[in-house]
Amino acid sequence: MSNKTIIIAEIGVNHNGNVVLAKKLIDLAKKSGANYVKFQTFKAQNLVCKNTKAAEYQNRNLEKKDSQYNILKKLELSENDYKSLLKYSRKKKIKFLSSPFDLESLNLLYRLKIFDIKIASGEITHYIFLKKLAKFAKKIFLSTGMSTIEEVSKAINILIKNGMPKKDIVVLHCHTNYPTQLKEVNLLAMKSMEKKFKINVGYSDHTEGEETAIAAVALGAKVIEKHITLNKKMRGPDHKASMEPENFIKYVKAIRKTETLLGSKIKKPTKVELKIKKIVRKSIVAKKLIKKGEIFSHLNIICKRPEGGISSIYWDKVIGKKSKKNFRTDQFITLK
Repeated sequence: MSNKTIIIAEIGVNHNGNVVLAKKLIDLAKKSGANYVKFQTFKAQNLVCKNTKAAEYQNRNLEKKDSQYNILKKLELSENDYKSLLKYSRKKKIKFLSSPFDLESLNLLYRLKIFDIKIASGEITHYIFLKKLAKFAKKIFLSTGMSTIEEVSKAINILIKNGMPKKDIVVLHCHTNYPTQLKEVNLLAMKSMEKKFKINVGYSDHTEGEETAIAAVALGAKVIEKHITLNKKMRGPDHKASMEPENFIKYVKAIRKTETLLGSKIKKPTKVELKIKKIVRKSIVAKKLIKKGEIFSHLNIICKRPEGGISSIYWDKVIGKKSKKNFRTDQFITLK
């Protein structure tokens, strides 16, 4: 993968079932410099039983409690909606990504030729879903919230066994709480998965602020995903745990700055440092007037700026040697 972090602007269901709002969020993602916009594709009737309770964070973020089915039904988008959003994303020159939550929705993405797919944390144990997805996806982002390392391993193996090249899978560390508390993040688990599976990793960020993303990129995350909204006060299950425009633009900039400061893995001085080095590194010079034939010692030589003579690192090679000429105070010492 490229050294540049892939940033996914997660629109999710924050369009509230409204295509106009969805397009405004695509505009935000593009303006921020994100690489992808991401949606959630589902049919409520195929995703959840009608009497299933909403998650605690969903109830917390809504004005009144409701079932998952009723919440999600209001947030569905039609096939024509997706066609419109896909066309708009291409016009804006930003990549399109979605998380399907059922087989019908998976088929829809295939028909629309959307081959970059995010597997939501809840689908990591959905065997027939993983098997079918592996046969057509070109890139998979595998989210691992609520998962054990064994479950992650099984999911990766299913994908690979069914035709998905390992190099095209990115495993996203994730904590499924909105918002995630810092003590819940456990970023080192991302590194553990990278080491164990020898696979590209990233982080799906549900924390508040930009600190976690910066730390994740510093630890080697190739992908960062973040929920966005136009206004945290809007109705819907995810708005309160999402990032508003001004903060998301800052968020992306912070990631790009982190990439810059990480640099390369090679330890060497920069061009600027080479110039500074010439005036701050020390050479061995005469501490006072030295006559030819005198023995160099701590009494008559010293290490001073600038660089240019014998480096101060070679002190032991000079001490005890006989001077072969006269040296004035502060003159570079030579052994010739």
